[in-house]
Amino acid sequence: MSSFLIRPARTSDVPAIKALVAPLASRRILMAKETVAYFEGIQEMLVAQTTGGQLSPVVIGCGALHVMWDDLAEVRTLATAPDWLGQGVGHALVEQLLENARALGVSRVFCLTFEVEFFRRHGFEVMADQSAVDPQVYSELLRSHDEGVAEFLDLARVKPNTLGNTRMLREL
Repeated sequence: MSSFLIRPARTSDVPAIKALVAPLASRRILMAKETVAYFEGIQEMLVAQTTGGQLSPVVIGCGALHVMWDDLAEVRTLATAPDWLGQGVGHALVEQLLENARALGVSRVFCLTFEVEFFRRHGFEVMADQSAVDPQVYSELLRSHDEGVAEFLDLARVKPNTLGNTRMLREL
């Protein structure tokens, strides 16, 4: 396999990101999104891209960091091309997303995942206390229209999309 690098996503990467996410969304591992949502969140997204052995670089992974509050962000839309699973792509993406969180001043990072062991290896722990924010912040977050925030708050309206997922948190 050739090597890869992690870089900020560009608008031209949206078709490749959608192609990575689509099979996972169809299996309900990731949330399905409309194309416009990828463009709206492009500045939150990183991609992994091949660097050698190709005529042109290929996007082989993606992941995003979405800030939810002054001390809280979410890792979302983490996906790796099937041929690249086990090659360190997901690890590199998560590590860079955590570094980005630190640079923004975020002290806690949340994820909602089926890949519990993968995230445990990156220092995430299953959330024992489901009320990870104080009541005042909770009421502010309720005003968000973002589905990821609704997932974090464990709202009933997102339950059909999140069945079986595990809520995990990492302190930075």
